Amino acid sequence: MYENEAIVLEQCHAGTGVYFAVKRGFDIIMGLLGILFLIPVTILIKIATLISGDKNSIFFTQTRIGKNGKPFKLYKFRTMIPDADKALTKILKKDKKLKEEYRIHKKLRNDPRITKIGNFLRRTSLDEVPQFLNVLKGEMSLIGNRPYLPRERKEMGAYYQDIVKTSPGITGYWQVCGRNDLSFKRRLMLEQFYSNHCSFRLDAKIFFKTFRVVLLGKGAK
Repeated sequence: MYENEAIVLEQCHAGTGVYFAVKRGFDIIMGLLGILFLIPVTILIKIATLISGDKNSIFFTQTRIGKNGKPFKLYKFRTMIPDADKALTKILKKDKKLKEEYRIHKKLRNDPRITKIGNFLRRTSLDEVPQFLNVLKGEMSLIGNRPYLPRERKEMGAYYQDIVKTSPGITGYWQVCGRNDLSFKRRLMLEQFYSNHCSFRLDAKIFFKTFRVVLLGKGAK
């Protein structure tokens, strides 16, 4: 058990109307601050990618599952080669071990599609900074569950209905409890717990533990 997973033993009351209203206000403030931070980061990343010879867009958008199952466009800094989804299909067809790893975790620990700059962005979590735009638009929250891909809907099974009760977040319970070191099934269990027990107290713990996770780079791959 990860040290941070001790939170799961704590029983919290599910969020109320006041909780969600205050949380939205906090999200708007953080969204505005995040966009101010996004501007200089975007300039630096663009310069770095041009120097590396990559002239493609530094932004990446992808359809994800939002609150109540409503789809939305997620913004991120691109960390992979262009046409990464097509490349993944070819990789999984050629390598059975990677195919099994992806089946269990829905991610690859040493993903060959990640660029050198992309690897740095992931280790520092800077690739997620554009998501502050999603937060400001109300499609995401600072703290919430992972924004799942539509193709993962079926594999979420019975956990789906609970998980989509809350908005997806930039950081969340899964991230501070092991992140990519956890199996897909364990992630679903943690996020189901969050949706059913979200509160100011739990959000505060996740918020402050996020700094530790980002600084240590734990599970950020």
